[in-house]
Amino acid sequence: MTEGVPQRILVVDFGAQYAQLIARRVREAHVFSEIVPRDISALEIMAKSPTGVIFSGGPASVYAEDAFTIDSAILDLGIPILGICYGHQVIAHAAGGTVDQTGTSEYGRTALDVVGPDSSALFRDLPEAQDVWMSHGDAVTAAPPGFTCVASTAGSPVAAMEDKARRIYGVQFHPEVAHTPRGTEILKHFLYDVCDAQPSWTHSSIIERSISDIRAQVGSGQVICGLSGGVDSSVAAALVQKAVGDQLTCIFVDHGLMRHGEGEQVEETFRRNFPTNLIHVDAEDRFLNGLAGVSDPETKRKIIGELFIRVFEDVAADLSDAKFLVQGTLYPDVIESGTKDAAKIKSHHNVGGLPDDMTFELVEPLRDLFKDEVRAVGEELGLPEDIVWRQPFPGPGLAVRIIGDVTKERLDILRAADVIVLDEVKRAGLYHEVWQSFGVLPAIKSVGVQGDGRTYAYPLILRAVTSDDAMTADWARLPYDLLERISSRVINEVPGINRVAYDISSKPPATIEWE
Repeated sequence: MTEGVPQRILVVDFGAQYAQLIARRVREAHVFSEIVPRDISALEIMAKSPTGVIFSGGPASVYAEDAFTIDSAILDLGIPILGICYGHQVIAHAAGGTVDQTGTSEYGRTALDVVGPDSSALFRDLPEAQDVWMSHGDAVTAAPPGFTCVASTAGSPVAAMEDKARRIYGVQFHPEVAHTPRGTEILKHFLYDVCDAQPSWTHSSIIERSISDIRAQVGSGQVICGLSGGVDSSVAAALVQKAVGDQLTCIFVDHGLMRHGEGEQVEETFRRNFPTNLIHVDAEDRFLNGLAGVSDPETKRKIIGELFIRVFEDVAADLSDAKFLVQGTLYPDVIESGTKDAAKIKSHHNVGGLPDDMTFELVEPLRDLFKDEVRAVGEELGLPEDIVWRQPFPGPGLAVRIIGDVTKERLDILRAADVIVLDEVKRAGLYHEVWQSFGVLPAIKSVGVQGDGRTYAYPLILRAVTSDDAMTADWARLPYDLLERISSRVINEVPGINRVAYDISSKPPATIEWE
């Protein structure tokens, strides 16, 4: 989809936890953003024809032995550049300024003094004194030749600098975080005033470009779509159906790893809302046989990813050998599955779990989008609320919520418990307040007492998180009475479980799913 985007901001990722947040803030200003690796060359940047470049923060010092650097030619491209935190220091260091370990670190809310905001491109119409969010040890103590210091703090003599002639800017603080109250305005000054970007990245424009790109890629070919019933695959299917009509056939693979009654629900919802063909494939035995005895999570994902493709290939053979496969791959899926500079967190079955000998050409209209953008597109397309706002459910299903071997017995136990979790969360009116809420079944057992007798059964780990895009998440502060109801019902109604624990880990350091 990015081929048809007329303007884009490149976010150079120096390994910061905020790189994705910067990209999101740019998109919230209706300008397309793309995260690129920190070793990108000047020629590679020019090839992408960006409207501007933002250097993200990072965990390192510019003087560290393995410090991340940039191709210095990037500063001479004539493209507007904004450095944030470590990116600010990288610019200063590369352009001849001074970065020092001053011995005064700044973390958290910090008072910023702006020098002459009316003459500043970034701080125009903003107050001279404002709060910003800092997170750094080193500081720029002298701006490079050609730069003007436009702001300072107690620990950062050059907290913001500008070279208007070359349109290169740097700020030591983080304008992308909510704790910098005027940060959005500062970013918009860079995007609109410095880069002259137009706010054209809208939900309507995403749909128009997607349809155009799909038609250009597919032509008159037959297309199949792997439908799970979740928002990602549903929105992808809706976009492709809008683009190529009856050239699309959707395939719902019931792999036996779904939640209770989900197969029937997905089929009923699809037939009610989609004017296209649907093939329902019962592949439970095939998937359970493939997973038998497998406990390693990466192996599970790869087995499931390959089996999906094999089922699609079998179906495609009866559809005039359809060569195109639609997937609801999102931007976070791509990032988490590992890129040149992003560590592989887990292989998403639709990215890193695909087999090397796959013959399909992938159609991925959502590959550049975050989850909130996908939901907005779904609403724009007129999809029903129960699809658009359904809590995310992993493609590998309950296989990655069973820690250990996947067996029919464990699936049945987890399915029964999961029904109770979702029922109680919905009854409490919290289903749309949390990002995900579900149970995890570790393949371990513990001693309990029920009916004056000893039990030896599984624990259920309850997981509920809040998030905007699944890149980061916090554990949900569910009410104690809700936790008590869930625990009581699960232990009393689900044979095989004798205790319930609540996961209070954030992401990072944990992930949302356990595998």
